[in-house]
Amino acid sequence: MKKIVFLFIATFTLLSCEAQQKKGVELVPPVEFEKQMAEHKGQLIDVRTPKEFAEGHLEGAENIHLYDRDFIQRVDKLDKKETVYVYCKAGGRSSEAVSILKTKGFEHIVELQGGTDAWAEDGKPFTE
Repeated sequence: MKKIVFLFIATFTLLSCEAQQKKGVELVPPVEFEKQMAEHKGQLIDVRTPKEFAEGHLEGAENIHLYDRDFIQRVDKLDKKETVYVYCKAGGRSSEAVSILKTKGFEHIVELQGGTDAWAEDGKPFTE
């Protein structure tokens, strides 16, 4: 009986830990980025220029251009406890954005490795 109770508690603990919000920063390839967005609610931000965004972006993304004067103010309106998915064209600007998000106290940040270039190489869809 003790073994059954122990197994139940261990299983419950393991499952509840998995369901908790991840923390930290993850740099993931397109397949994993897409998978995580499908499995875990979050805020998707595209840090490219408005022109790049208009030419095609990931569905559901909000354009918050990294070099706009109001970047910090717009980022401050996001929920710091909710996962932020971030991308750019090739990875440089999103890496800068991740650094800023970390200093602002965001708990879980997922960055698309290789940006929209890698996304397109994998044949993933864009929306206009």
